Amino acid sequence: MIYPVILSGGVGSRLWPTSRSLYPKQLLPLVSERPMLLETALRVAGDDRFADPIIVSNEEHRFIIAQQLREAGITPLAHILEPEGRNTAPAAAAAAAFVQSRDPKGVLLVLPADHHIANLEAFRAAIGQGAALASAGKLVTFGVVPSAPETGYGYIKRGLPLPGGNAYAVERFVEKPDADTARSYLQEGGYDWNAGIFMFRADSILREMRTHCPDIAAHAAEAVVKGVRDLDFLRLDRASFGACPSNSIDYAVMEHTSSAAVVPVDMGWSDIGSWSALWEIGDKDVNGNVVSGDAIVEDTRNCLVRSEAGLTATIGVENLVIVDTGDVLLVAARDRVQDVKKIVDRVAAAGRTEHQAHKRVYRPWGFYESLDEGLRHQVKHLLVYPGAALSLQLHHRRAEHWVVVKGRAEVTVGETQKILEENESVYIPLGTKHRLANPGDEPLSIIEVQSGSYLGEDDIVRFDDVYGRDVKMPAAE
Repeated sequence: MIYPVILSGGVGSRLWPTSRSLYPKQLLPLVSERPMLLETALRVAGDDRFADPIIVSNEEHRFIIAQQLREAGITPLAHILEPEGRNTAPAAAAAAAFVQSRDPKGVLLVLPADHHIANLEAFRAAIGQGAALASAGKLVTFGVVPSAPETGYGYIKRGLPLPGGNAYAVERFVEKPDADTARSYLQEGGYDWNAGIFMFRADSILREMRTHCPDIAAHAAEAVVKGVRDLDFLRLDRASFGACPSNSIDYAVMEHTSSAAVVPVDMGWSDIGSWSALWEIGDKDVNGNVVSGDAIVEDTRNCLVRSEAGLTATIGVENLVIVDTGDVLLVAARDRVQDVKKIVDRVAAAGRTEHQAHKRVYRPWGFYESLDEGLRHQVKHLLVYPGAALSLQLHHRRAEHWVVVKGRAEVTVGETQKILEENESVYIPLGTKHRLANPGDEPLSIIEVQSGSYLGEDDIVRFDDVYGRDVKMPAAE
């Protein structure tokens, strides 16, 4: 059995301002109408060779991922939560330890959650070749046949051919080259882009890790054994997993093992690592523009224009990336988009929050988005999923007023509980326990008006929460 392991730990800062740490690129519909993580999961769905996917993510994204999978009808075999990011080797080690406890010779297919693959037939054919090699004990990586002298990717040098078709021993891994070196690789042949997709038996990778990175192997296995179930999630033990050195699969294992094999594949692959990469694979108009959202372009060439808010209009520009998210407008030369991370770092250093969250902020019960904010007031739109509920909470420094726009709301204010219909409202005084729930089978929309001396999200004291978030202990009430 092949166990797809989808790694979803990145933040995609080079695709800011669309990608942000609380809602990164793998959770966004950048290439199609579906989020990238969901596209990754669907590549291995409906095929008897594959088990249900194993998701490895951080805690902050767990409910968003769970909701996206639920809406697509996908039930993961496991959703493993990393208490902190330690790179891909500890994540793969934890997944391998989980699989080994069920199926010691089970084959893991390790997939980044945020890659684009245009040719699914080629992808699945390569997976078939890789599975045969992995079942025989090889540690398999997939090399993307290069189409250009790309300097943004690492390379894999093919060694001697292996029996059974289009597969080779790995001669060596090569760091990202300069332009001249990349051109020489293309001319010489036998070099493939390193896609960061791996395949190996659970017992094989753990054996190699015990040899080449024993601390990762030991601590990751311990993190699984000491992990605890939380709703539908497996929380890795924080102390054990935190003791893992931060390292990638490439550096920790693949560059040292004598069992590495590479399967070259031409599958229309991109890691969507920047706005220029998204422009490269996008559907272009007659002038080479990739346009999405509410935008009008006039005398505009070879630009990426993405409008996620109001109308964006361009005249007489070339080779630009223009992204408008409503709260942030990015304008960059298309050949300078690798520097977007510098802006993200400056935003963070200035103590701002635009690198973390959008105006729409997702929660396990739904989302809220800010509509207006002043010195002592804030207006938000809340959407609550059917059957979902906010925590029982209070605020020390603000009062709230809820108006039902659509749906039916079950509200608790102090000791009173009642149902509100559309166009009905309720007032929550400062310091009063309250809760909002959606008892219906349709989304509930609420307009929330906050007023008070402080309107920050950290002015929340939780007393009960169905999603297991931190609550105030009874002794402290």
